[in-house]
Amino acid sequence: MDTQLGKWEVFMQAKPGANYIHAGAIHASDKKMALQNARDTYTRRGEGTSIWVVPTDAIVASNPDDNDMFFDPSNDKTYRLPTFYVMPEGAKAI
Repeated sequence: MDTQLGKWEVFMQAKPGANYIHAGAIHASDKKMALQNARDTYTRRGEGTSIWVVPTDAIVASNPDDNDMFFDPSNDKTYRLPTFYVMPEGAKAI
């Protein structure tokens, strides 16, 4: 029997406007405790400006075994690939 508290995934934002990055996971009984545990575990040196916590069982992911079927609809959209565009001369980055 599993005696640990619920598992939560932690996402951190390094500075305002930055993307949230997965920092790790913690165990907690509820969302308030999850935020506190995430703060205590992942911001001991002042890192981050915002924290998201998500119950691990609320995350849904595709199955790598289904990649061909799952991603097939996007494979026929070659117009989205940059190979059809000519880089203007002198442009450093587009």
